[in-house]
Amino acid sequence: MEAMSSDNGKKKFGVHPDVLKLGLVSFLTDLSSEMIFSVFAIFFTTIAGASVALLGLIEGLADLSASSLNYVAGWLSDRTGKRKVFALAGYGFSTLAKIILLVSSSVMGLSVFRVIERLGKSFRGPPRDAWLSAVASKDTRGYSFGVHKALDKSGAVLGPLAAYGLLSWLGDSASTFRILFWVALVPAILGVVFLSLIKDKPGVQHQRENMFETWKTLSPQFKRYLVTAGIFSLAYFSFSFLLLRAHSVGFAVKEIVLLYAMFNIAFVVAAPLIGKLGDRLGRARVIMLGYLTYLLMSLGFAFATARWQVAVLFVIFGVFYAIDEAQSKAFITDLELERRGSAIGLYNFVTGLIYLPASLIAGALWLVHPASAFLVAACLAFVAVVVFLFLRPDREHGSAPTPGGIDRLR
Repeated sequence: MEAMSSDNGKKKFGVHPDVLKLGLVSFLTDLSSEMIFSVFAIFFTTIAGASVALLGLIEGLADLSASSLNYVAGWLSDRTGKRKVFALAGYGFSTLAKIILLVSSSVMGLSVFRVIERLGKSFRGPPRDAWLSAVASKDTRGYSFGVHKALDKSGAVLGPLAAYGLLSWLGDSASTFRILFWVALVPAILGVVFLSLIKDKPGVQHQRENMFETWKTLSPQFKRYLVTAGIFSLAYFSFSFLLLRAHSVGFAVKEIVLLYAMFNIAFVVAAPLIGKLGDRLGRARVIMLGYLTYLLMSLGFAFATARWQVAVLFVIFGVFYAIDEAQSKAFITDLELERRGSAIGLYNFVTGLIYLPASLIAGALWLVHPASAFLVAACLAFVAVVVFLFLRPDREHGSAPTPGGIDRLR
């Protein structure tokens, strides 16, 4: 169901208050997670002694884990009409998983943490995003998702900066990383406590549907978009390869942490602005802009040789990520009105399932020549643009285009 216009009187900073509250929860969680993830690739390969090939495998498994429960969580949320209980379970599980870092620093322990922690993310995402779509009116939905993701990534700005401060103050020894993991646990716990205080926004119950029946009821437009998103996911290798690319052109470990923070700053600035752009010009066009941005960024990483070039590319990647993380979800909730949790969950599941072979392929190409991984990604992004234009998920075939689609501008 669409958010009612009566919500307009409750808005703060142009969005429903619950958008800001859920954004604060995401901020605290991301502050915790990104303190860890900003140093994980380096810690895993230099301190723990794992290989780059193993990193590629673990990152691929982590991406798979981050989407493995999405469809189940979204379906359960739509079936029961409840959002909060499933979001709370997901956030809580991720917080508990971080305790693994406090008791083990072996390659096995780190690998288990990376995969298990992402299970919590896979369970909380669809119910929370369906919750967001329910409180956001359609004319500001892109902006609402953008504001939420901006708050989310604000934690990803401060997290790497906090990690950088600790590494600069105490050095990059194994004991410093242990202290960092302890500090990171605190905001994660606070996020779970704050979420428990927010009032739920239940959806319409679909109690008699199983997961297969739900798939049959999803809109044809959404299913066409899923095909395009699946193709693009083959180009979407792990972010850790970008960090390793930065390291290869001369960035020190603590400077890589700053690059990661800069990427997130670009995301925070771009997300609300792109959300407004999508609300005004149509989200389908913004989705294609994201694919083209990723294509250009991949070409840039393939040929970059100077530090300043890599720095610019991290900013461009931040802009792309703002489109991919926020506007893809807003686009899905435009296409699917009744079973948004299931649709978002299925989208996350399918794309995440493809991330595993994508990361493995990127790791293998990296061993041959790092530039080849980025060139292949650019080619796949181009294919995704062509398929999107052919399938036109923004409109019903044989009828008028959906609101916000490309045709509205023609």
